[in-house]
Amino acid sequence: MAMAQPEAPTLHRLAEIAGAEVFNAPSVDLVVESVSLDSTAVEPGGLFAALPGTRVHGARFAFDSPAGAILTDHAGYAIISETSDRRPILVVEDIRAVLGEVAAEVYGHPSEHMTLIGVTGTSGKTTTTYLLERGLTAAGCRVGLIGTTGTRIAGEDVPSSLTTPEAPMLQALFARMLRAGVTHVVMEVSSHALMLGRTGGSRFNVAGFTNLSQDHLDFHETMEDYFAAKAQFFDPASPLAAARSVICVDDDWGARLSTIASDPITVGTRGQANLDVEATQLGVEPTGAQDVLVRVQGAEYRFTLPLPGTFNVANAALAIALADAVGVDVPAFIQGLSTAAVPGRMERISAGQEFIAVVDYAHKPAAVAAVLDTLRGQVKGRIGVAVGAGGDRDVSKRPLMGAEAARRANLVVVTDDNPRTEDPAAIRAAVLAGARDAADQDTEVREVGDRARAIDELVAWARPGDAVIVVGKGHEVGQIVGDTTHHFDDREEVRRALASLGYGQETGEE
Repeated sequence: MAMAQPEAPTLHRLAEIAGAEVFNAPSVDLVVESVSLDSTAVEPGGLFAALPGTRVHGARFAFDSPAGAILTDHAGYAIISETSDRRPILVVEDIRAVLGEVAAEVYGHPSEHMTLIGVTGTSGKTTTTYLLERGLTAAGCRVGLIGTTGTRIAGEDVPSSLTTPEAPMLQALFARMLRAGVTHVVMEVSSHALMLGRTGGSRFNVAGFTNLSQDHLDFHETMEDYFAAKAQFFDPASPLAAARSVICVDDDWGARLSTIASDPITVGTRGQANLDVEATQLGVEPTGAQDVLVRVQGAEYRFTLPLPGTFNVANAALAIALADAVGVDVPAFIQGLSTAAVPGRMERISAGQEFIAVVDYAHKPAAVAAVLDTLRGQVKGRIGVAVGAGGDRDVSKRPLMGAEAARRANLVVVTDDNPRTEDPAAIRAAVLAGARDAADQDTEVREVGDRARAIDELVAWARPGDAVIVVGKGHEVGQIVGDTTHHFDDREEVRRALASLGYGQETGEE
């Protein structure tokens, strides 16, 4: 049975939590039932969090909002003071530092009434959360999911944005999930979210770490900064730390993180000593499905994981360890993994062709290498890949992505990803430079800017026994060019390319 809606807090109470100075204090204390940092989405009488932006301060939009009160910083207060606005204003030094706790109070601290599992890392977050959702559901839990591909409540899609939503939306989502009877929430926690305070006010029962490799160096100055952002989720000295930690130690970053966390549960797939949870790939089926043995607290379980790639063995082991850490029945959980599927992650497109065609979200060097290594283990023929890089993002990874592709593929088609406001040709040139430097005499490198035509060329190149993969966008259904998002789905384009070659209707995706 869903819980009753908690009593909404007063403005005075929120000011106490935020440590805010109150201006234009009302004679009668206000009750605050909602909070938003979007002036166009503030409910009448709600609290508007007016944050400084990259171009303009949010306080400039406060006057026209229907908010009953405003939370801002000193710069925002100065802007509002220049108007005739006399609504109550809560002024703090750092809005993001307090916004999570404020939003949690407004919505009744919903995360405290559910089991909250967070997953962070460079690659594998989405797959691990999908495995958790499937396994937890099989174990009898009612599950909420928040991540890159969207939000689901008990299997039903609901609108959301960002991998980890901003704090007010996140707390509102938690409250909605609680009302819907959700018992367990699994969510991706990005480094951006940790740095920007989006998870403040959320009480995580356990945090999981997948791995760390180069990405987001447009946001973090160095890999050390990137690691430090992730470490906040595990360091007991951090206010953002979860109650327990589960860490995959297959890479050096995970091993290092395990020395920072307090009494972590360690997970591995490489035969490391003294692991708490260990997984081993016993065999691979022609479909890419894997026979896996996992050891948890001395017990052994053998199951078939339908997802290809040794990296997914690690993701599955992490999911199992996280479920065990929150007291879920492990055999029931593992049974649910046998039907797991993740949109845009090693997603096979089958239309009767005699070669493998795959779409994957890989958009960083290590991920490109991992998916190509997986395909190499599945086929005896050639490997082809279409690869690009996003604009307005980390520029240093572009040649690295091209190089990793060229070291493993027989054909590398460099194409556009989401160029955003950058010159697409300049982005391609960086990827091409890395590919051509790494290519040998057996590797062909092509440049095809138009992504649809690049997919056409890639699919047309394949012969029976080969494998082709389109990387970078995965589940995404849009391509961002300039400030406009055009409909574009790699999966649709691969199907279209196959149909143009005379292959029949799709027989299924594995």
